[in-house]
Amino acid sequence: MLLHKHLPLSDVKLKAEGPAGTFSGYSSVFGGVDSVGDTIVRGAFASTLRQNGMPKMFFNHDWRSIPVGKWTKAVEDEHGLYVEGEFTPGLVAADAVYAAMKHGTLGGLSVGGFVKQGDYDATEQGRVIRKWSRLVEISPVVFPADGAARVQEVKGADMLDALAEVATIRELEQLLRDAAGLSKGAASALVARVKALALQGEPAAVKADDEAAQIQQLAARLQRLALA
Repeated sequence: MLLHKHLPLSDVKLKAEGPAGTFSGYSSVFGGVDSVGDTIVRGAFASTLRQNGMPKMFFNHDWRSIPVGKWTKAVEDEHGLYVEGEFTPGLVAADAVYAAMKHGTLGGLSVGGFVKQGDYDATEQGRVIRKWSRLVEISPVVFPADGAARVQEVKGADMLDALAEVATIRELEQLLRDAAGLSKGAASALVARVKALALQGEPAAVKADDEAAQIQQLAARLQRLALA
């Protein structure tokens, strides 16, 4: 699944410096418990930073837009994930985000990426996240208090990864809404139609009440569409 974890500026200790638009701070703090009961532990980002390199920088997780800058450093220490970044000179959107950050009207930072089964331990309160399979991006965000893990934007190969993690009809509808920009009604209608076609084309393949098997069929068909 694709997670976005938000921290307010007071927690990330963000510091904007100079006319060049450089800044630094913590995009994730280890050991705390967020609003949905999740805890990220030290070492969670080590493998993805080593294998996938530097994450992208967008504003409010808008993956369809031009990145507003680049991260020049991302390392773990005893406190959290420390980052240094710079905004793209001459880019209007970057200038606006930097101005809002300096003025204090922009709420914080949010890490976005994938975790899979085995990356975390379930608890009564939430999860202890020990690994991020892939840290895709870190965004300056307006509303950091949300803190909820949710699907936001998925493209290309990331769409296939997200489809592989879908386990219920509701999750599939949410993925279609966030990835493709569909309304709730349109996503529900699309899922219902694909489901009907899957059952029509292979009537003996699944039982009507077997949601897990139906999800596998839907995911396989949508993956073929994504690769087309």
